[in-house]
Amino acid sequence: MSKPGWSTRVLLNLAAFTVAAGLEIAGCFAFWAWLRNGRSAVVALLGAVSLVGFAVMLTKVDAPFAGRAYAAYGGIYIAASLVWLLIVEGQKPSTPDMLGAALAVAGAVTIVAFNRP
Repeated sequence: MSKPGWSTRVLLNLAAFTVAAGLEIAGCFAFWAWLRNGRSAVVALLGAVSLVGFAVMLTKVDAPFAGRAYAAYGGIYIAASLVWLLIVEGQKPSTPDMLGAALAVAGAVTIVAFNRP
């Protein structure tokens, strides 16, 4: 089986980052709900499972170095956090939020797209 092309690799990495971000945010939010909002410890346990899924998902990124994968992931995490803010918490991101997320995603895409194996 041949290796995927450059653009396919970028899209697969971005998809893995997006899934990882959803799992990380959900996991962290579960602990927020447990410790700050008085939710059941079962919620925290589900959060821990979600955080394990996040860690596993990051290993699926096609990058020879973990540090580079984590750096690129950071940009996607920022954007995903603002999506969470809007959808789950019902708060509209501000213009500076959106600008910052766009810059972070541009940085993530740059790291993923231009560091060829």
